[in-house]
Amino acid sequence: MNPVRGIGFKLLSVCVFMAMSAIIKATAAEAPPGEQMFFRSLFAIPPVLLWLWATGEFPRALRTANPAGHLWRGFVGSAAMGFSFLALGLIPLPEAVAIGFAAPILATIFAAMFLGETIRLYRLFAVALGLAGVTLVIWPRLTEVNAGEVTTLETVGAFAALLAAVFAALAQVFVRKLVSTETTGAIVIYFSITSTVLSLLSAPFGWVLPGGETTALLILAGLLGGLGQVLLTLSYRHAETSVIAPFDYAQIILAMLIGWFIFSEAPTIFMLAGAALTVLGGGIIIWRERQLGIERARARKVMTPQG
Repeated sequence: MNPVRGIGFKLLSVCVFMAMSAIIKATAAEAPPGEQMFFRSLFAIPPVLLWLWATGEFPRALRTANPAGHLWRGFVGSAAMGFSFLALGLIPLPEAVAIGFAAPILATIFAAMFLGETIRLYRLFAVALGLAGVTLVIWPRLTEVNAGEVTTLETVGAFAALLAAVFAALAQVFVRKLVSTETTGAIVIYFSITSTVLSLLSAPFGWVLPGGETTALLILAGLLGGLGQVLLTLSYRHAETSVIAPFDYAQIILAMLIGWFIFSEAPTIFMLAGAALTVLGGGIIIWRERQLGIERARARKVMTPQG
């Protein structure tokens, strides 16, 4: 374990994924979300395969004992990606990122519902904070439903971002089940394959022939997505989840910088306040997980052999 290296890989992955999101937003006027998902999924495969080959894990890492689990994870993950890309084309980047922070909060609820995990007082408080934060972010959109075409589309975008968070949380639950039998390489590759195939189903609903610059950007988005996944995996190899998870929230800083300087998007008071509450809720969950991990480690140390 090398926590400093793990944090470094995590921050690099955050930067790469934010660059990918910026490209998706920049190409939203030229390519529909389904077509963007196709490029993002298909061209994410080569970097991951190259990484597996370089580490000597190819093709062993692609063996699977749970193909149905990969399929279900692919369905919910593809829905999360599709709604996320739709949101990026309709609302400011910082707002989409802030709403996306609901995913780990919702994952806590879904883990209790589907995996039988216990939610105690700390987590309940954190979940309440996170949901209040998300509500605060989207609240201005709820008052704009009939205010005109532009603001109505922004309301659609806000709810698309929320649906993306719901499906991303469900995907996290499926991944938690898959990691008990599947390698990281298998989980990443089979998701990319599934989402590539599913994205083709949207072709009859408005795919276009993008120009050369747009095509290059979409291919770059896919390559960045694959690279980001490799960097994220490396971060978890070098540090515990509780150490690197807080650095996810660097996204909001990058999103505000990119939104301001590239897309001329100024964060609103509602967005900032809501994001702060959601980050606080997520931070409490991360802190509590770390405390429980320390307590479990201490308990293992004092246990005596039985027999």
